[in-house]
Amino acid sequence: MPPPVFRFAPSPNGYLHLGHAYSALLNFDLARRAGGRFLLRIEDIDAIRCRPEFEAAIYEDLAWLGISWETPVRRQSEHFARYREAVEKLAGLDLIYPSFESRAEIARLVVQREAGAPWPRDPDGAPLYPGLAKSLSPEERSRLIEQGMPYALRLDMAAARARANELTWIELGEGPDGETGVVNAHPENWGDVILARKETPTSYHLSVVVDDALQGVTDVVRGRDLFWSTSVHRLLQHLLGIPQPAYRHHLLIADAAGQKLSKSTDATGLRELRGQGATAADIRRMVGLPESVP
Repeated sequence: MPPPVFRFAPSPNGYLHLGHAYSALLNFDLARRAGGRFLLRIEDIDAIRCRPEFEAAIYEDLAWLGISWETPVRRQSEHFARYREAVEKLAGLDLIYPSFESRAEIARLVVQREAGAPWPRDPDGAPLYPGLAKSLSPEERSRLIEQGMPYALRLDMAAARARANELTWIELGEGPDGETGVVNAHPENWGDVILARKETPTSYHLSVVVDDALQGVTDVVRGRDLFWSTSVHRLLQHLLGIPQPAYRHHLLIADAAGQKLSKSTDATGLRELRGQGATAADIRRMVGLPESVP
């Protein structure tokens, strides 16, 4: 049996905080305990928010925590061609369509829909796509694209779901309501999710699935806020014919008010804590991890 493969995949759109430290250390500890591999991946598909100084700080903070990783580090911005191939495969199955509404237009559509009854929301609380782009003719879609209209490429969830029977995943951790073991996936709860945009040929959902498969990741260990995103990931794995890893969703580190930490929360930023004299051992104690791995 090949060794298990774990990964930590931050976005360089801000400085790391205690929540990131917990996830990175947990992955690193599990990999060492299992005699496995630990990978670092930089998820930098957002060209506007991701900045070189944040990426450099990620390497600095992780090294300070005592974490080492394999090189070279995979940077998603260097692999857009791979993600485009996945989109083209889904398009070849007639599972992709472009939508042309702006965010403001979508918000107005939701208000209109909710005039009669509540409009459905996804597990994160965002309204499902309310537009009618799926009904546009191929000629109309081509005309709008040729005119230079911005667009998002969406997954036709109904058609995609019809291609997959029961979808499950193995949960080694625990979901928000105690879900563990074999969990039933419900990607339909997310509606017609965006898989790419005109200016960016991928999305979080698509790139994370493609990368985990290409890198041979066997164990995805991440925060519980991504628990139900796994439903979409399982559907994409099925459609693209790639293996599924085991999943372990962990508790989130919260601030004093009980809220999920943000990269803008200076009080829990690793750079700030280090500047105040904290050590790597202190960080381990603060997030509830043992100082050493047996």
